[in-house]
Amino acid sequence: MRDKLRLELCKHHLELFANGLVSCSSGNVSVRIPSENLIMIKPSGIEYQDLTPESMVIVSMTGEIIEGHLNPSIDTATHLHIYRHRQDINGIVHTHSTYATAFAAVGRSIPPVLTAIADEFGGPIPCGNYAPVGGESIGREIIRCIGTGTAVLLKHHGVFTIGASVKAAIRAAIRTEENAKIVYLASQLDNLQELAPEEVARARQTYIEKYGQNCRKKLSSLNTQAIGRNQ
Repeated sequence: MRDKLRLELCKHHLELFANGLVSCSSGNVSVRIPSENLIMIKPSGIEYQDLTPESMVIVSMTGEIIEGHLNPSIDTATHLHIYRHRQDINGIVHTHSTYATAFAAVGRSIPPVLTAIADEFGGPIPCGNYAPVGGESIGREIIRCIGTGTAVLLKHHGVFTIGASVKAAIRAAIRTEENAKIVYLASQLDNLQELAPEEVARARQTYIEKYGQNCRKKLSSLNTQAIGRNQ
């Protein structure tokens, strides 16, 4: 199990790099190890092209190194704080992606001006207060302001996303940057208008209930009911 997770986590880091969300050695991904009170995370200061499955570090929920010959990411305490306070979270991503971090640099949330933002995030992507790197204060700020969303900006810092799986957290990181770029470019055209709160809520609910393949059985059932009524 651990060897498979090492391989997968290494691939996930390269996915961030391929999507232009990270550069050099910045950013990191972690995963909760199923059925164990442990997490696996990127080593500190290792550039992406040099990462291997063997370089991933396993730590306990108190930060003790369990497996690995390298030091874990400097953001490990942040990840651990989130995992301890959110049992529903199994993957965390941290990036300094360009457009989203531009919003973070000025302490500004990304407003829900697109249905894509309403669908994916259910409201604005919030920007939390500044917190110093290296301890639990960033984790506390993320827990404080992320709410039911999957992405948050940290003032003067960057982007953190969470998910029930690592894949979900990476998707949230990709979509955060994508939407941040669109919102930034749209703001240069002026007349940026947010969706009404009730429309954001409606779009989010529709997305949850009808988007993707999980809704197929539900739709089939509804179609059957409709046919029955028309007979």
